[in-house]
Amino acid sequence: MSDHLAALEAATYADEGETLARLIDTAALDHAARARIVASAAELVRDIRQRTNPGLMEVFLAEYGLSTDEGIALMCLAEALLRVPDAETIDALIEDKIAPSNWGKHIGASTSPLVNASTWALMLTGKVLEDREPGLIGTLRGAVKRLGEPVIRTAVGRAMKEMGKQFVLGETITGAMDRAAGMEEKGYTYSYDMLGEAAKTDADAKRYHLAYSRAITAIAAACTSGDIRENPGISVKLSALHPRYEVAQHARVMEELVPRLRSLALLAKSAGMGLNIDAEEADRLAISLEVIDTVLSEPALAGWDGFGVVVQAYGQRAGLALDALYTLARRRDRRIMVRLVKGAYWDTEIKQAQVEGIDGFPVFTRKAATDVSYIANARKLLGMTDRIYPQFATHNAHTVAAILDMARSDGVGAGAYEFQRLHGMGEALHDIVLNGQNTRCRIYAPVGAHRDLLAYLVRRLLENGANSSFVNQIVDKDVPPEEVARDPFAAIEDPRTELPTGPELFQPERVNSKGFDLTHAPTLAAIEQARAPFATGEWHAAPLLAGEARPLAIADVVNPADAADRAGTVAVASPADTEAALAAATAWDNTPERRGAILSRAAELYEAHFGELFALLAREAGKSMPDAVAELREAVDFLRYYAANAPTTPPAGVFTCISPWNFPLAIFTGQISAALAAGNAVLAKPAEQTPLIAHRAVTLLHEAGVPRAALQLLPGDGAVGAALTSDARVDGVAFTGSTETAMLIRRAMADNLAPGAPLLAETGGLNAMIVDSTALPEQAITAIVESAFQSAGQRCSALRCLYVQEDIAAPFTEMLKGAMDELSMGNPWQLSTDCGPVIDEEARAGIAAHIEAARRDGQLIHELRTPNSGTYIAPTLISVSGIGDLEREVFGPVLHLATFKSHELDDVINAINATGYGLTFGLQTRIDDRVQHVSDRIRAGNIYVNRNQIGAIVGSQPFGGEGLSGTGPKAGGPHYLDRFTAVSVERAAGAWNGPMTRNAAQERLNAAPVGKEGSPLSLPGPTGESNVLTTLPRAALLCLGPGVEAAQEQARMVRALGGVAVEATGALTPDALIHLTGFGGVLFWGADEDARKMEQALAARSGPIRPLITGAPDVTRVMEERHVCVDTTASGGNAALLGGMG
Repeated sequence: MSDHLAALEAATYADEGETLARLIDTAALDHAARARIVASAAELVRDIRQRTNPGLMEVFLAEYGLSTDEGIALMCLAEALLRVPDAETIDALIEDKIAPSNWGKHIGASTSPLVNASTWALMLTGKVLEDREPGLIGTLRGAVKRLGEPVIRTAVGRAMKEMGKQFVLGETITGAMDRAAGMEEKGYTYSYDMLGEAAKTDADAKRYHLAYSRAITAIAAACTSGDIRENPGISVKLSALHPRYEVAQHARVMEELVPRLRSLALLAKSAGMGLNIDAEEADRLAISLEVIDTVLSEPALAGWDGFGVVVQAYGQRAGLALDALYTLARRRDRRIMVRLVKGAYWDTEIKQAQVEGIDGFPVFTRKAATDVSYIANARKLLGMTDRIYPQFATHNAHTVAAILDMARSDGVGAGAYEFQRLHGMGEALHDIVLNGQNTRCRIYAPVGAHRDLLAYLVRRLLENGANSSFVNQIVDKDVPPEEVARDPFAAIEDPRTELPTGPELFQPERVNSKGFDLTHAPTLAAIEQARAPFATGEWHAAPLLAGEARPLAIADVVNPADAADRAGTVAVASPADTEAALAAATAWDNTPERRGAILSRAAELYEAHFGELFALLAREAGKSMPDAVAELREAVDFLRYYAANAPTTPPAGVFTCISPWNFPLAIFTGQISAALAAGNAVLAKPAEQTPLIAHRAVTLLHEAGVPRAALQLLPGDGAVGAALTSDARVDGVAFTGSTETAMLIRRAMADNLAPGAPLLAETGGLNAMIVDSTALPEQAITAIVESAFQSAGQRCSALRCLYVQEDIAAPFTEMLKGAMDELSMGNPWQLSTDCGPVIDEEARAGIAAHIEAARRDGQLIHELRTPNSGTYIAPTLISVSGIGDLEREVFGPVLHLATFKSHELDDVINAINATGYGLTFGLQTRIDDRVQHVSDRIRAGNIYVNRNQIGAIVGSQPFGGEGLSGTGPKAGGPHYLDRFTAVSVERAAGAWNGPMTRNAAQERLNAAPVGKEGSPLSLPGPTGESNVLTTLPRAALLCLGPGVEAAQEQARMVRALGGVAVEATGALTPDALIHLTGFGGVLFWGADEDARKMEQALAARSGPIRPLITGAPDVTRVMEERHVCVDTTASGGNAALLGGMG
């Protein structure tokens, strides 16, 4: 099978046009055949419309499709309602989804009494909850709302359950089988699908395995025919049988999942029934075929024709998958079943490919192409009936007509294949075909609790709710039958909007960074080939100066995962090297266009050397492969983003850039590329733990054409950094690191640099996430594990304190512990490693001490086992009463867990804000009003909703904190480069006539008005994600003149930018600035000597860094930036993308 798998992998991102051309050839339908099929299909549409019992799904979608706000609201409500245990949150969810929508327009519009009744109930609920009218009516409605919440809650809950009953066959397998008896008498058979999310824990997987086993045993009683095709069957998901069913855990999948599937297959064989493997995401296709091949090799399964596989026609590799299955069946001497479906994860596949930066998609990008693929692959299956029993799952009259026509022309009898439909859908179509064509038909029927069903239902609604969907159009009699049954071979010629591929996401501004699909065998092979030569070699770092370097002693650089692996050596910069660099530093005197071109060339060199950089990141910084990919991509994005936006204004001059070890390539490159894009001379001081990566990056930048006098590298410890931030020849500093070090740099700059010299500081965070009871637990757990434990928790953005609503805390914590247990610790070079080492022994010892203290205090909830070698810390979960218990940021894989009651949400927000930090924040909820409420109140620079809170994307999610977490502006955002340009220096002509007391200044600050939020800016990014950057007024800026006219002009400038200004009324002593509160910065246009005293006073303050502004302020001196990223697909899918699919 290896040849077939290789071909399958090679075609993952095939050219869609070329694939379509092959499929059209495979379908082999001439114009006459196509016209005949359309005519037959149109006749089927007429027959369906003449019947009095259109399917409920069709009727429902006619009223509540993806084009209606009500349809979207109802799906969101259905997805979440039945899993919410507490009344308060249920009420909030119902109000959030129902009140804003216009239900009245749907009254009486449907042919179904059930849909009409549901509409009436929802409209009444909406009117009660709206509460828009003033006066007596509004007051009465408010009273009804208060009195009626339990009634409304019960009514909506019942409506959801009633809807569930229409689309689920039964809550238990025995109940489902009892209900199936009626349709079985009409000639239908069933395939039962046990509902549930993918397993997140081993306990989940065992529970699902047991449920499947029990279901097979129960169904066996109904397997009375000697012909397996006439018996009911079962569908299983491999993701339900193993919590790490993924390419990276290949060995575990083969060792642990295969035996579970084999046992189910043996049980199904004994029962005389079919067992179908459901199709899942494209990145699991190859590994699923390996699993299937291994299971089918079991000798005890010989003679059983019931093993089934689902193939998705929207995948470009559907035909190759069929070829592989046919070859497998012949080689194993088996007969198997293949269910051909259109596909269930289309929007997810599109988004994933865009996020990963892949040039292409594994699926077709338009519905007509999928329809063509389905027909072509159906024809292929009809030619494989000696080994494969085709099962055609479709609700589309044209597709049914095409299959019937092709089967007749190919001489394939009706007993050689079957049709399938979903329970609750396509009833009229399949009744007509079953009775008129004497074909078999199987109903694919979900079985399970209603809370599990409704997420499934939303998925089906999203798939079929687009205006162009057959299921949506079938009951709309305004659409002619010939249009409903339109030939997809003609439709693929229609004009359409092209979906941007990964590389095209940010065009025309720039090309996106190269993506690496770590589930794709050819990509993994290319990575291994490129980095293998560097697995044991050594690098040597030293100062890179405009002149000759005279460094200090050479020191070893050791792999944090393996003390025996020396990655290389570093020669530390000497005081003489620092002086030489300062003396030689020369601004990059070139045009913005030329600077941009050279930085873009550097991006190309970074990508060309991906293998070496991946090896360096693993061996020097302990980076896992996914982290190495993300780091290289971010570095490349910084280079291209700043290159594309290189400013035309003069540079600041000489910039010191001090970067951290946790992103030794990305942040290092981001700082220096921004400074270089603006035309500065850069003195780059990397973290002492990661000099090798920095040295290699600078050599590539020099190779691209950056002059050595414009970019010099000075590796070393804090002494080198201190020298580079306390020299008057330096005009600005960019720093990423601890808040404490940022304060020291601020003081050194105040004493030595020109007043007003910019400091861009991105510092630490005590980052929190709130999970309420509407959140989907499996989704939230994934986000939490990624946020807290990826990169061994060594991200400034990492989640440190998790708040879970008390009503769901117990089962949620168990699931979290189980998900932690599935993490793999080990050598970061291996793809299977989830959690690598922390950076060094000092870091390890500090984190270990924190964990031991929690253990002594009885707060340790869960921890994994730590490897014996290397500086590892195992992922750990610690109980706290709240974020206030954390005295400092613990920079490692340690998560603190607190709970809250639903009415305590504002108290939690206040506690998070009270820390003074404000870097990242996560929220998991289905209540839109809550998203708005929390986003408005949380003081954090980057807010993430229904996704993880790490991995900000340049140009899409500008990154940076507020308060103790940073000064702004945000890196990778529209205002960052401004801070690297020349500082304007104004000189006021006037002077103050007298003093202003500190108390008087404080009174004016206390009385300052509240500013208004700036206009939101929507930023580019992948589909299914909202990225919005807003500006909010900083605390009032003190306008100190000197003199009335200068203070007035300063205030005018601040207000013109949307900020809040407080004008002085006299000369304020510098010492007053140490003690004043409630201001965000100081404007002062006086003498340098006076300005320096003010700088020193501001630097002596505790708390957030406050700048001195010696000229005209820029927008981010006046306004803070806040970014909110929302996963708009969290409630089940991408309604906007699916609704527009053509």
